[in-house]
Amino acid sequence: MNTILDQDIMYLTGVGPQKKELLSSQLNIRTWRDLLEYYPYKYVDRTKVYAISELRGDMPFVQIRGKIVSFEEFAMSQRKKRVVGHFTDGRGMVDLVWFHGAQYVYKNYKIGEEFVVFGKPTVFQGRYQFAHPEMERAADVKTEGMGMQPYYSTTEKMKDRGMHSRAMEKLTKTLVTKIPLGAIQETLLPSMVSRLHLISREEAFRKIHYPQSLDDVQRAQVRLKFEELFFVQLNILRYVSENRQKYRGCIFGKIGPAFNTFFSEQLPFELTGAQKRVMHEIRDDMRSGHQMNRLLQGDVGSGKTLVALLTMLIAIDNGFQACIMAPTEILAEQHLDTIKGFLGDMAVRVELLTGVVKGKRRREVLDDLAQGKVDILVGTHAVIEDAVQFKRLGVAVIDEQHRFGVAQRAKLWTKSENPPHVLVMTATPIPRTLAMTIYGDLDVSVIDELPPGRKPVMTIHKYDNQTTTLYNGIRQQIREGRQAYIVFPLIEESEKIDLKNLEDGFRSLQEIFPEFRLSKVHGRMKPKEKDAEMQKFVSGETQILVATTVIEVGVNVPNASVMVILEAQRFGLSQLHQLRGRVGRGAKQSYCILVTGYQLAAETKKRIDIMCETNDGFRIAEADLKLRGPGDLEGTAQSGMAFDLKIANIARDGQLVQIARNEAQRIIDDDPQCNKPENTILWDHLKELRSTIDNWAAIS
Repeated sequence: MNTILDQDIMYLTGVGPQKKELLSSQLNIRTWRDLLEYYPYKYVDRTKVYAISELRGDMPFVQIRGKIVSFEEFAMSQRKKRVVGHFTDGRGMVDLVWFHGAQYVYKNYKIGEEFVVFGKPTVFQGRYQFAHPEMERAADVKTEGMGMQPYYSTTEKMKDRGMHSRAMEKLTKTLVTKIPLGAIQETLLPSMVSRLHLISREEAFRKIHYPQSLDDVQRAQVRLKFEELFFVQLNILRYVSENRQKYRGCIFGKIGPAFNTFFSEQLPFELTGAQKRVMHEIRDDMRSGHQMNRLLQGDVGSGKTLVALLTMLIAIDNGFQACIMAPTEILAEQHLDTIKGFLGDMAVRVELLTGVVKGKRRREVLDDLAQGKVDILVGTHAVIEDAVQFKRLGVAVIDEQHRFGVAQRAKLWTKSENPPHVLVMTATPIPRTLAMTIYGDLDVSVIDELPPGRKPVMTIHKYDNQTTTLYNGIRQQIREGRQAYIVFPLIEESEKIDLKNLEDGFRSLQEIFPEFRLSKVHGRMKPKEKDAEMQKFVSGETQILVATTVIEVGVNVPNASVMVILEAQRFGLSQLHQLRGRVGRGAKQSYCILVTGYQLAAETKKRIDIMCETNDGFRIAEADLKLRGPGDLEGTAQSGMAFDLKIANIARDGQLVQIARNEAQRIIDDDPQCNKPENTILWDHLKELRSTIDNWAAIS
């Protein structure tokens, strides 16, 4: 249904064809609605005019009123000059300073004419000054009614063509006055608006662009943020509800010889309390008649693979096959070795399917899989290729879910008559609010306990002029029979430079540790070379592994007790935590050393401090989310994700995410078939949103 808001932006007064092209190409603003939903990123209080005598050097942006009494010029270079206007409000004097644009200043700002000046006061040589202030003729300004001035983000290209924040403000002002009262339709139920004390949608849109007070800003933001988050959650829960009704899961009612033999004869140690709790949750899912869709979170070394194996053995006991899909060949091979090691000589057939399994061997695996002779298939994304056919796939385990897109996960469902039970595993802890939005269709289990005997890794921050004591510490650990990782940063854009740093660093470390053998691993090496070097370290032939972040996932060396991360300021929190997880896998005390220069930004220092304070992956993930926002976190930018939030922020609006989830659940519980007339307003708006975003149905 087309409304006034669907009009082409070109037909808004003050736009026209050229500005339309600019708005469209730079900000994706094509309609009145797009402009209405282009929100200010900050506000400045324009309600008060300060006297010059009230100014202080630490003030934010303020406005003063008065006249320019004279101009002065100061040469900055042969061709550049600084223009200073001496400005008074009758009781005090400040300087207005322009470093360029002298002609414009002289033409537009006449001596003796009254202006309202807006800017940030600073102190220079004992006098207050405003550099390149905003200036408006006092006759054109009604400061009493100005309220909070909105600021809009624009691009450099837009600024070059005069489309700065002020120009955007004028356009939104024109738009808001053009939209008749009642034209902005409500999208939420009246009962919901009332119960949650929200303002109307129309009021929110008007106040978000033209608030008179901070309270106006806050109430408008809460309403619009809640609406965004509510429809994301409603969409996810509707998707879950529809799938539960559509797909019946295989009922795995029995625990048989495979599970019991493994549990009584092969289990290397008693399960932790957390592993037992998670197995109960999985067991309940698998016999419920619903398809299991469960996210299993747990730090590196918490025993997720063992839980996955127990889950797969339940499928085998019920006459089904299982598969486990890993993001890399190294990790797939490691899973194969771990699972075969756990199973020993049990009569369970486990096969590998990755890019390296070729020719006759590949055909054998595929044929036997289709005939049901293979019990567990371990592989990479090769598992979801069309040529791979199972006889009866009952359980699919996906490791490190953030490396796979939603569409890839869904492809596994087509491998079986009934969709298999799905267990998604991740060692990247995901904060609850993010999990509710990214993995909203999954039930969440957490292994929050490490196996007995494990000591927490001790994390220490050292500056790069303290390497002598650092190297002595590494020497001591190796002499005691342990091994060490030394990690260099690798950032794709500057890969050649970083590779040179690694090569130079490797040579230096060979000179520093002439008594030890070193391996070197980086992403530019051929897989065979990389595996050979890794293998030397795994077997203990080399004592130090010098590497880039290719070791972040998939290396298990319990004997390694030292992780040194050079230039640690170049890594995100989650990445530092993943790297730290490579040590602390044995019973001995392990250490993670974060090496940086002295000059650290406040945010970087905060990251390093958090790493030194805690080993709790969830605390680290929460902090990472707050520091960097959801878009930078691994796992949020995957295929099928519709993270199109224009005003809400998952990191900062956690409480609203929970409220939105509860409200959406209330609607789904009350109206599972989505056909109650009183909820039509919700389903219509959801349908409209889905039509604007690709693959909304697959948010998960």
